[in-house]
Amino acid sequence: MTGIAGSITYGLARVSTEEQNEERQVLRMLALGIERKNIVVEKESGKSTVRTKYRNLVKKLKKGDTLYIENIDRLSRDYDGILKEWYILTVEKGVIIKVLDTPILDTDQTDNSLLTRFIRNILLHILAYQAENEWHKIKTRQAQGIAVAKANGKPCGRPKAVRTKEELNIARQYLNDEIALDIALAMLGKKKSAFYSLCQAVSEIQN
Repeated sequence: MTGIAGSITYGLARVSTEEQNEERQVLRMLALGIERKNIVVEKESGKSTVRTKYRNLVKKLKKGDTLYIENIDRLSRDYDGILKEWYILTVEKGVIIKVLDTPILDTDQTDNSLLTRFIRNILLHILAYQAENEWHKIKTRQAQGIAVAKANGKPCGRPKAVRTKEELNIARQYLNDEIALDIALAMLGKKKSAFYSLCQAVSEIQN
């Protein structure tokens, strides 16, 4: 798929956990003619501060490129985060965004009258609000479930991981762009999901 000369079409598929399957999103994008090599699959919470694959994709995107997402909460799970990423992509980088579940938000519309742009902008804010509101509802239900389990004397969640000095140091080096991801994984013998959790913990400590 191509837009203007030299432009590239990408897809972003994101799920929040390792247990969720991103293949449905990938198949939708493949059906649109997007090359699999240009579909970035991210198994990371939209609330995460790490999101290495997404950040690398944003760095790669250039003016005139097209980015397909299933819905706007693929960009972030909170109101401010969605609006911030949308602005960075569409205004600062000049990227065309195509939203599979809400095509009225596609930024390459032929009708760009003041009224139409006003309606799209309102819709974007409404959907961003709904995304964060739904995320809070999920967290509230989880907290209520944990409280009930504790009241019934049932153990909740996984035991807190003990981080070694070596793990923390390697994660810091990776976050500071001192070592590459594959080197960090090899040094620690960890899967990406576990390493990203470690990076998340280190990032929270640093902040």
